[in-house]
Amino acid sequence: MKKQIQQELIDFYRKRFKDDGVTLEVLPPSGSYREYIRLTSAHFSAIGTWNEDVKENNAFIEFSTHFRKMGIKVPEIYDYNPRECFYLQEDLGNETLFSYLSFIRQTEGFSEKIIRIYRKVICELPKIQVIAGKDLNYDLCYPRKAFDGQSMMWDLNYFKYYFLKLAKIPFNEQLLEDDYSAFTGYLLQAENNFFMFRDFQSRNIMLREGEPWFIDYQGGRQGALQYDLASLLYDSKADIPELVREGLIDDYLNELEKIHPVNRIEFRQYFFGYVLIRMMQSMGAYGFRGFYEKKEHFLKSIPFALNNLQIVLQKIDLPVELPELIRVLNSLPDSEILKTIAPSRELLTVDITSFSYKKGYPADLSGNGGGFVFDCRSVHNPGKYDQYKSLNGKDNAVISFFEEDSDMEEFLKPIFLMVGRTVEKYNQRGFTHLSVSFGCTGGQHRSVYAAERTATFLKNKYPVKVVIQHREQDK
Repeated sequence: MKKQIQQELIDFYRKRFKDDGVTLEVLPPSGSYREYIRLTSAHFSAIGTWNEDVKENNAFIEFSTHFRKMGIKVPEIYDYNPRECFYLQEDLGNETLFSYLSFIRQTEGFSEKIIRIYRKVICELPKIQVIAGKDLNYDLCYPRKAFDGQSMMWDLNYFKYYFLKLAKIPFNEQLLEDDYSAFTGYLLQAENNFFMFRDFQSRNIMLREGEPWFIDYQGGRQGALQYDLASLLYDSKADIPELVREGLIDDYLNELEKIHPVNRIEFRQYFFGYVLIRMMQSMGAYGFRGFYEKKEHFLKSIPFALNNLQIVLQKIDLPVELPELIRVLNSLPDSEILKTIAPSRELLTVDITSFSYKKGYPADLSGNGGGFVFDCRSVHNPGKYDQYKSLNGKDNAVISFFEEDSDMEEFLKPIFLMVGRTVEKYNQRGFTHLSVSFGCTGGQHRSVYAAERTATFLKNKYPVKVVIQHREQDK
């Protein structure tokens, strides 16, 4: 985000909340062109958002207002400046459903803890689609009012041009177009007068005190119920076990039946059709962002998508013939180009730990002998001062201390350089684990701050899985 826009958002925040003591944190970019910063003052924080697409902004603002009136957990919009293309929204924290399941999965697998959260999400989805979607102003939807035939063809051609062609997958274009036409005609027969979130996946579900909140629905429109369920359950990197998926479909249908009649057999048949078109849209996005825009981390989702595709192709039983489309889809897992571009291997996991030297070094659970251990005790310690003693390195006052009145930045610069080079080499050589630990006297201020900063640095720069633990804080 340009410095000028950052400053305008800070000024906007100050004017709205009458607070001059504002710090900012640039948040990692998403798959869109929107940009976000966290604006924090002594007792409050908000997310400043900049997006030059005014129509998309208008949709988000109005949908948010409507959903909140209907009791749906979405961020409050504090203020909006359409002329400058930015707005302030409620800060829901940093924990997404995806980050939660990634962390829990490290030690417990896809455990009952994760399933319980998914069930909570599943219970909310019909309320969003049926109840909150009933009186929504669909004229605000952007770029189209409904997920109609034209929208479907956009997605299918997105897949054709940005995935199949860029990955050099052979196909007969006329036969594929014929199948596209037959496929969309079939999908449009499903009941489709509900709110379709459009991108209902684990990164767009925030967790606050264990409860799901929802973001990034500005692309929503009228559509079929099945699409959002497909987006959630076949979210590539969430990699939900198939038996869990089946149980969650039943949970969804049980909840849906409370507010809307449903033919379960018919619903499931259309469901796998919508799974297929959603997966093709996602692979088109991976191709556009990865092959075309050269953002390599999007390519890392392709092996997960191909695994899901194989499962779906075994399950799908559509009452419409799609010979060329099915042939092409069946050929994808065998593509040597895809295997080369996106090898199916585990992402490098970086375990980052803060600890107290008084209680010993952290244990290495990876089995590879450990990694970096950095001693933070040379850095100016806020714990020496009464006003910081009850705080830790994640508190705003301590963060301000390190940013304004310490040599922490100079301490971290060579660490970022050293760890960054190691991550690059480990990724090149296919290693799967690296540990980085920060120790200080009490494991409360310096080590916690250094660990958090390092985690942010790595997540923003590299395609890695970061697991962070504050040993003395997380007990």
